[in-house]
Amino acid sequence: MTPFGDAMRELRRIKGVSQKQMAEALQVSPAYLSALEHGRRGQPSFDFLQRVAGYFNVIWDEAEDLFAAAGLSHPRVVVDTSGLPSDYTAFANALAKVIRHLPPDVIEDMQMALDRGRKRS
Repeated sequence: MTPFGDAMRELRRIKGVSQKQMAEALQVSPAYLSALEHGRRGQPSFDFLQRVAGYFNVIWDEAEDLFAAAGLSHPRVVVDTSGLPSDYTAFANALAKVIRHLPPDVIEDMQMALDRGRKRS
């Protein structure tokens, strides 16, 4: 799953819309919507995001949240550590190897650590 997939699925649930109905309205295949919701497709295009926001007639704040979720939804992330100390590269590689096995509480702890680090820089 991705943050965008979760957000889109929740919008569909709230509005009572099936993937098939939404796909038809947005002129995409239901398989494409399913792949987006399940994280098997990369970030959607800006055009697609605008069509989703228009389809659900979301207010600006909700559209902004939807766009932000899309920005965090690339399922195959590349971390460029070139030019950084070797500890950074080792950390990125170690995380890549274990991320799918980490329990949710560890992910939450790591997210809090990232947030603290962002505030310090």
